[in-house]
Amino acid sequence: MWKNLVIVESPSKAKTIKKYLWKDFDVTASVGHIEDLPETKFWVDIKNNFKPEYTIMRWKKKIIADLKKLVKNHEKVYLATDEDREWEAIAWHLTKVLKLPKNTPRITFHEITKFAIQKAIKNPRTIDMNLVDAQQWRRILDRLVWYKISPVLWKKIKKWLSAWRVQSVAVRLLVEREQEIKNFKPEERWEVKAEVSKENWNKNWEEATEKLLLQLDKDLKSEKDTLKYLKQIWIKSKPKVEESDFVVSPYATKKIKSLIFLDNLEFRLNEIKKSKSTKKAPAPFITSTLQQEASSKFGRWVKQVMQVAQKLYENWYITYMRTDDVSLSWEAIKQAEKVIKSLFGKDYTNPTQYKVKNKNAQEAHEAIRPTNLAKKASDLKLSWMEAKLYDLIRKRTLASQMKQAKIDVTTYKFVVECNEKKKEKSNVWITKWEIISFDGWLKIYWWFKDNVLPDLKKWEILQSKKIQANQKFTKAQSRYSESSLVKKMESLWIGRPSTYASVISTIIQRWYVEKTQDKKLKPTDIAFLVTDYLKKHFSEMMEYKFTANMEEKLDQIALWKVKYVKMLKDFRSKFEKYLNKAEKTEKIVEKTWKKCPKCWWELVYKFWKFGKFIACENYPNCKYTEQTEDEKNMEIKLKEQFEWKKCPAWWTIIVKKSKNGYFLASSEYPKVKWTMSPDVFELNEKFWWEKCDKCWKWHMVVRKWKRWYFLACDKYPECKNIKSLKIK
Repeated sequence: MWKNLVIVESPSKAKTIKKYLWKDFDVTASVGHIEDLPETKFWVDIKNNFKPEYTIMRWKKKIIADLKKLVKNHEKVYLATDEDREWEAIAWHLTKVLKLPKNTPRITFHEITKFAIQKAIKNPRTIDMNLVDAQQWRRILDRLVWYKISPVLWKKIKKWLSAWRVQSVAVRLLVEREQEIKNFKPEERWEVKAEVSKENWNKNWEEATEKLLLQLDKDLKSEKDTLKYLKQIWIKSKPKVEESDFVVSPYATKKIKSLIFLDNLEFRLNEIKKSKSTKKAPAPFITSTLQQEASSKFGRWVKQVMQVAQKLYENWYITYMRTDDVSLSWEAIKQAEKVIKSLFGKDYTNPTQYKVKNKNAQEAHEAIRPTNLAKKASDLKLSWMEAKLYDLIRKRTLASQMKQAKIDVTTYKFVVECNEKKKEKSNVWITKWEIISFDGWLKIYWWFKDNVLPDLKKWEILQSKKIQANQKFTKAQSRYSESSLVKKMESLWIGRPSTYASVISTIIQRWYVEKTQDKKLKPTDIAFLVTDYLKKHFSEMMEYKFTANMEEKLDQIALWKVKYVKMLKDFRSKFEKYLNKAEKTEKIVEKTWKKCPKCWWELVYKFWKFGKFIACENYPNCKYTEQTEDEKNMEIKLKEQFEWKKCPAWWTIIVKKSKNGYFLASSEYPKVKWTMSPDVFELNEKFWWEKCDKCWKWHMVVRKWKRWYFLACDKYPECKNIKSLKIK
């Protein structure tokens, strides 16, 4: 029988920790929260100082029964859930449900190593009720506010809509960016470049570098201005005109021109300017920067990045992955110095301790780093994605402890030998060359190309091979990706980095946002409507500053500067005024200004899972519906793209519609049961007739699970051959 019991949150973490404790220690897991506010009712007693009424989660009853037996069989219990507000609250719930004494030892550690765990056991503390209160305040606030707003949205817009403190503001960011893109007006400009060379250039230099291109240092706003200028520098030939499409935004494409002249002009090198610059090493990863970097580099959802990081942490390969602190322990800095010396020599080391702005002392952990920097991903038993993420974290940590890169910048300024009366200020052609004189941290964390500086001397003359004038248009800002949305939310102090993954996942699941083919986040029609409504009737709560102020107040509660009950009372008095006004407003109806052809009531827009459609206002008495213009255009495109093709059942494909959207079917449907979604069919066209390399009888086909595509044998599950396509 063991004397001591340690309770952690994860079963895999429990197995790892058990290896590093003494023989009289047993380790088990609570598997996250064990009790919570139920979703069915409000469950907050407002009259009794906002007392929450927690209930045990029904799927956790067996876990709690097992925990109670273990507690009885052990002399002492240690609570070892992660160190932040959420997990501090879970430890507190465990003391209540398991009826543990108030002074039950609470231990925390930021890395799962033998030294860190044994040190934590020797230096326990009690549960920090300040952190617990901060978590309860956040939880009650969400109940108080958004549980009241959501039913209003059901009445005024559409059933089953929801609004939440951080999610609704995140959707607002996406909606406002989309509106900017829709309203964007492109501005025209022209860019002129000259391709130059000289006869006696070294052939090796030409092979080692790109062509030497000079760019005109002058703003040209139109084709007329461009041609006028080019005539002034003695360009006499007629241009060869090429046209291409230029995507200004998802809503606009412009036809752009390129004018190509083959005149031989002489370019005189008038000025050589040399300067030096540096690139500072990046700080180690914190939660938000890891999410941004890994999401953009590996094309993964932020939620998936955090899931992989959690596995690395639970298997003690990295330190705790929910942190706002960029500092490293001195042991880690010394370890990094040793590894860098062994890899690149002492000239590359630069032991540095980073400091974070607005550091929260209650929740500050060490930055995210490997527990053993000497180990590469290839030294560990990791999956493909785990290895990629571990390697990224390791390289970033080592880079942070290396010297800055030094760069020599050489700027060449040319003028065209032409009319001397013309001012040379309007006749300057520039090219820049960057040569890395010392690579520093770039050696490990950045891919760069070695450049060879062209051997040019002042007053030297080069001949033009080609002069090209390109029409350009300013582009609209791009839609947010998961990575750029995280960056924006962090800059506005909206929510906590540890919650960003669940926030983005939630707004996608609730169809406020959909992912485009280029992995950008596009708000749906319902997102526009809900955001406009919330901004109009709950303006204060939809302000970016309000959400940021909420986080500051949570910090104040955690530091015991303010009592959370008083804050809730102050907020509720304001909120009730907004709520009462919103409940008195009329239901939002988006009219088409057309009459129903069946009953002559108004036709209005209604929403469903995949967008909106037109229906009679007298529904359900009149069930007349029709498509919107956007939906008609989408259906026409699908028919043009697929309806002339053969299906695998050797009939013609037809486009059909169900409650889950458009799908492809056989022309003999429903007799012939073959169906497929358009996106899966497009991928299948690339992979059809690839022989299954396991059974050698059937062929591989593309299938879809949730939002993920994979290859499987056509006779799955009879043949269980599955391959990942690594696309989303």
